[in-house]
Amino acid sequence: MTKRHKKKPAQLDLLSWERDEVIERFEDVNVRAASMRSRIAKGVAVTLNDAALERKEIAKRMSDWLGESVTANMLNAYASESRSEHSISYLRLLALVTVTQDPRLLQLGSELIGHSVISDRYLPWVEVGQLADKKDEIDRAFDATRRYARKAMR
Repeated sequence: MTKRHKKKPAQLDLLSWERDEVIERFEDVNVRAASMRSRIAKGVAVTLNDAALERKEIAKRMSDWLGESVTANMLNAYASESRSEHSISYLRLLALVTVTQDPRLLQLGSELIGHSVISDRYLPWVEVGQLADKKDEIDRAFDATRRYARKAMR
């Protein structure tokens, strides 16, 4: 008779592990559009639809955050591609991101300049990557200097 090993409650199943997404972004199909204005409108619509709060509550909290009136109808206009005269301002976009805690709208803009929005919890690992790059650079310079010194000694 063979012994069966019971899985301990604190033991992780490494085969079922999936890494966290470091960068939160919209699925391309959800924000695909001919213009950036339309992409932003689609992003606002996705953010509003995915939010745990109702649009009226989002508008109320945005109003409190901004110190100015925002209505659910305004949010609907920001989310409409056909109402191009009602594009969301950057300040209101920041209010929407803050109230919904959805950074995907910021990521949409950051990608235009080759940057990413990441959680602060990953910043130490960014520094580790930067230090690794610097170490590689120093190692290459050291190797080149050592080769030069060896040739000079001959």
